[in-house]
Amino acid sequence: MEYVKFGNTGLDVSRICLGCMSFGDPERWLHSWVLQEEGSREVIKKALDLGINFFDTANVYSLGVSEEILGRAIKNYANRDEVVIATKLHGRMHQGANGAGLSRKTIMSEIDKSLKRLNMDYIDLYIIHRWDYNTPIEETMAALHDVVKAGKARYIGASAMYAWQFQKAQYVAEKNGWTRFVSMQNHMNLIYREEEREMLPLCRDQKIAVTPYSPLASGRLTRDLSETTKRSESDQIAKSKYDATFEADKLVIDRLAEIAEKRNIPRAQIALAWLLHKEPVVSPIIGATKISQLDTAVEALSVKLSTEEITYMEEPYIPHNIVGFN
Repeated sequence: MEYVKFGNTGLDVSRICLGCMSFGDPERWLHSWVLQEEGSREVIKKALDLGINFFDTANVYSLGVSEEILGRAIKNYANRDEVVIATKLHGRMHQGANGAGLSRKTIMSEIDKSLKRLNMDYIDLYIIHRWDYNTPIEETMAALHDVVKAGKARYIGASAMYAWQFQKAQYVAEKNGWTRFVSMQNHMNLIYREEEREMLPLCRDQKIAVTPYSPLASGRLTRDLSETTKRSESDQIAKSKYDATFEADKLVIDRLAEIAEKRNIPRAQIALAWLLHKEPVVSPIIGATKISQLDTAVEALSVKLSTEEITYMEEPYIPHNIVGFN
């Protein structure tokens, strides 16, 4: 396993992050394909054995069950001081006027609930899952600063927003002497590259760690588009991201497949290697429901793409509508 500094911090993280949206209870959330606890623990244990020390979850994943499963597995299999645990907040956790968002009330409530579910004293990276259009960013940043100062989180990060929003939050924090975001978890892969326009240049300039989610486009970069899985047939969120650009994306996927075939390696390794070539990407977030998917992801670290291969895959890309920000 390779380890790198987490942006402009002293924190060391593995070049692969295990995303935990795949772990939980299919009866409690949108995704019927998630692994329940036994299968989840096998994947988490394998990740640790491979040297992965970075794990990303969220309060909303199976309404907290993902956090519970991850917390129990880490307690059983890992040294807490050697792992980096990230969780997120914003999504609706209960009915009522204050069941979602980034108000001070919600932040102070949800951090304690996440800590209880994880059975941990602190979270390494606390991430706002989306931008809250109904709460002043000053209120959000002040509350996140207080969470850090209370010792409940070591760092804070952001996810899925426009570059102007991210920069506004950073400016508000700096102006007031509050804790700034150290990371950006954004939607980025070979068939969705809109982050390259504004967000990546901003993060390079500010030395922000980038941890892309959906690096394999919910499986679309791993197989022929004619092949289906339980997830591809039922994941409505993935359908909303990619179905509208099916024909344009197919050209990119075909070129990816061509290079993978020439190299005689899985397509997933080419797709991940492409992401790892993109500065300042630190650690793509890999979702796994099989042990073999982790092996494939880790092996991608040794794949070095040529400039010609990168250009060949990127060439057919056309601008896409922004998805995932609301």
